[in-house]
Amino acid sequence: MRRDYSDHEVKALILDWLVRHGRWGSHYFPIDTLVNKLSHAVKNNGKRIRKFVRELVKENYLLLHKGGETVSLNPHKNIDILEYIKKVLKV
Repeated sequence: MRRDYSDHEVKALILDWLVRHGRWGSHYFPIDTLVNKLSHAVKNNGKRIRKFVRELVKENYLLLHKGGETVSLNPHKNIDILEYIKKVLKV
């Protein structure tokens, strides 16, 4: 079932999904597949998720690979990423 998450929750969901699947550094993941997987849980799915992926890249939490078609987590920000997920999702 889809839920209307806040902006920070969507960002945390993106980061959490990549953390759980071990997508750090050179272990990248296609953006299209990420959007497809998360769109089952988030309302206003594709455009909203892509917007937050772009924001996370600007904030240096995500790294782009292969001409911007794939992303991975920035290993230099691993502590910040894990703290952000815990703070927002209250895990």
